[in-house]
Amino acid sequence: MSVRVTWSAGPRLATSAQIRRAVEAALAHGGRAGMELDVVIVGQQHLRHLHEQCLGDPTPTDVISFDLSADLAGPAGELYISAEQARVVATRRGLDPRGELLLYAIHGALHLCGHDDRQPAARRRMRRAERAVLRALESAPIVGGRTDARSRSSTGALNRVRRRST
Repeated sequence: MSVRVTWSAGPRLATSAQIRRAVEAALAHGGRAGMELDVVIVGQQHLRHLHEQCLGDPTPTDVISFDLSADLAGPAGELYISAEQARVVATRRGLDPRGELLLYAIHGALHLCGHDDRQPAARRRMRRAERAVLRALESAPIVGGRTDARSRSSTGALNRVRRRST
């Protein structure tokens, strides 16, 4: 599997390895394990510009997914994620910013697996998938040497998904 993480803006709320691991877990959950994917952490203004230019929506967002699997040259997909947005949202909600950023990575990867969140029933399926991936990440050893069963990085995100889905 080839998931590449590039930082073009901060803050660095998680390691590239943690982001890669979250994306790989989401792709595996969604049936697209092995997908070649570029993950780019960008500034909020850059993401807002992409949101407007590519999707016709000028409002701020947290993650945008592009399925490029029809293009034989290059990666099969790209995720653009705003670490700034993760920090702002996590601070406002009293959550861990790292967990929020990892949730955005999972969410974007699940979009590439066919999940949608525009309609209520599809949104509920997406939230269930997010929770399943987060639980799988919590039960696996944590990147960076920690081996405890629950990480602070994903616990906040799991709590957020639980609150958001009720």
